[in-house]
Amino acid sequence: MRIIGGKAAGLRLSPPQNLPVRPTTDLAKEALFNILNNKLDFDDLTCLDLFAGTGNISFELASRGVKSVDSIDLHGKCVLYITETAKKLKLDQIKARKADVFKFIKSAKSTYDLIFADPPYDIGQLPMLPSYVFENNLLNSNGLLIVEHPTSRKMADHPNFVEQRQYGNSSFSFYSNSI
Repeated sequence: MRIIGGKAAGLRLSPPQNLPVRPTTDLAKEALFNILNNKLDFDDLTCLDLFAGTGNISFELASRGVKSVDSIDLHGKCVLYITETAKKLKLDQIKARKADVFKFIKSAKSTYDLIFADPPYDIGQLPMLPSYVFENNLLNSNGLLIVEHPTSRKMADHPNFVEQRQYGNSSFSFYSNSI
């Protein structure tokens, strides 16, 4: 796992082996950020990384100069790894928090320009995730939600759905409130 772009490009991340995660592959992450580079100006973005795991996406966003990243994960060891690594890499815009993602969504006080969610693929609430984000008004005007999910799971049945991109067994579904 490595940081692909920005000020920390090329750095390899070595999270502990015992974390309960399935990180986004470098291939899929590189493809995702190629898409985002053409859609977004990273400099002023406020971001939310749900089910942050190793912080793979959080580190990539921070390396590219976003304003802030809230990294949310239920597992304390993941939050500790993200916090320690962000400090070591001087990526001060990352704030990792231990929380149940679904409870966080309902109680969040902030809004975001970009939300990335990479939940466990077998989570029952996966198809409802876009609805929860939009019902709780977590996206700023012209905001973008990206949900990583198994390609076999269809996620297009939402009024804010824009497109799906497939990378092997994983897909990214994009949702926007600017439709």
